[in-house]
Amino acid sequence: MLEDLFKTVTKRFNGEEPAEPDVPMFKCPRCSVSTPQQKMTDLGKVCPNCKYHARLTAAERIAITADKGSFEEFYHDMCSADPLEFPGYAEKVTELQSKTGLNDAVVTGKCTIKGSSTMLLVMDSRFMMASMGSVAGEKITRTFEYAAEHKLPVVAFTASGGARMQEGIISLMQMAKTSAAVQKHNEAGQLYITVMTDPTTGGVTASFASLGDIIIAEPKALIGFAGRRVIEGTIRQHLPDDFQLAEFQLEHGYVDMIVSRRKMRSTLSHLLKLHGYTAEPKKEVL
Repeated sequence: MLEDLFKTVTKRFNGEEPAEPDVPMFKCPRCSVSTPQQKMTDLGKVCPNCKYHARLTAAERIAITADKGSFEEFYHDMCSADPLEFPGYAEKVTELQSKTGLNDAVVTGKCTIKGSSTMLLVMDSRFMMASMGSVAGEKITRTFEYAAEHKLPVVAFTASGGARMQEGIISLMQMAKTSAAVQKHNEAGQLYITVMTDPTTGGVTASFASLGDIIIAEPKALIGFAGRRVIEGTIRQHLPDDFQLAEFQLEHGYVDMIVSRRKMRSTLSHLLKLHGYTAEPKKEVL
């Protein structure tokens, strides 16, 4: 120990500063300020300088939303087929399954949020930009059907590039399919809360993501259908700089509220309890 200290002092005396430990850093794409990766994780991947909300994996989202140990995943083993025999599609799916540990772009299941039971649906943009194909559509549909049958609310965290074109018309049919499932859930008198995260676009925005009884967005989340260049090219007009950001959508009545990640769990809990989904009382042991 003393020998190590002596070596350190000797290096400093000779002008040889010891090398700084190699700490993984996160460079914010908005403000360019670098933050230790561990600190970003502790902050829920929110930049401490500009409050930029970085994208979360499905597992990370579930961890900061559901009560600890309460999440029970449903329909985990469902995997995409290759109905069109699209070149390279099957290989891409297999590669992403190995890389992400997911079987498809959506994770669904049942959990409690501060004691209130709910069905949770989380899209993971690492898996083909969380595009909605046959498996994603089926898992989403089954989630709403289960919730309707068991009188449960649904909380959906959306983040998607839209429909998965490698499955052609089958992927586009998921828009109508998921929307019909939402309608059945609504007719059963149950609450549906959508949380739109960055980015929520394409066919997902045009279907179940926009059908929530309450629509929440994270700050600065990109929300829209077609891209800016496509729209500007079609209407031949310049769009505002904040077009399709969550704040623009709130101003124009498309979303109901913008909630920071730090307050999201409490907000969801308050909304669930406000609509009658209270925590079940603990049974006394006689």
